[in-house]
Amino acid sequence: MWDENFEELLRRHLPFLGPEEALGADAHLKDLGLDSLGTVELLAALEGAYDVRFLDDALSAETFATPALLWKTLGRLIGTPA
Repeated sequence: MWDENFEELLRRHLPFLGPEEALGADAHLKDLGLDSLGTVELLAALEGAYDVRFLDDALSAETFATPALLWKTLGRLIGTPA
């Protein structure tokens, strides 16, 4: 599973997810309020927090579809098992 920092950053960009609601690995981020501006802001926050750069092939709607897919991509960049 992902680390606490990842979930905290992600939750900041999910306005439809309540603070006490669990964030499921397969939750649809768009359904939780992640829009295009939020995606760009989340991308910048993740790159800053983890000192990585998402390459062009990772900048897709699929990458930002669910927490699990996003963590898997980030995990590859930071060398952590997804």
